[in-house]
Amino acid sequence: MSGWRSREVRSFRNAVAGIWETFRSERHMRFHLVAAFIVIAIAAWCKLERWEWLWLIAAISSVWVAELFNTAIERTVDRHSLDVHPLAKAAKDTAAGAVLIAALFAVTVGSIVLGPPLWKVCFQ
Repeated sequence: MSGWRSREVRSFRNAVAGIWETFRSERHMRFHLVAAFIVIAIAAWCKLERWEWLWLIAAISSVWVAELFNTAIERTVDRHSLDVHPLAKAAKDTAAGAVLIAALFAVTVGSIVLGPPLWKVCFQ
């Protein structure tokens, strides 16, 4: 394998290892994975259109990306701050806030996209 390709493969493997480590070690990431599977199953059952799938996938991805950044920030802060420093706490709280915003966005998108077809099935 050429030098460029081997570096790219190594970078890809490192990225996948980081994602896997986050799923393995962070219970919130596992919760988001289960929630995503449930939403995807419901969406498949509802036979959504492509644009609706796009919104759901974007919402799910935004939560996962926020959770990955949150984990990276928390671990970096923990590595460099042995005691609870106000700036360390602020950094970790801010990262957690980003996850909260992404999760609220995902719930909103899920409600808008899945609400009408589920309402129709359940109440009509």
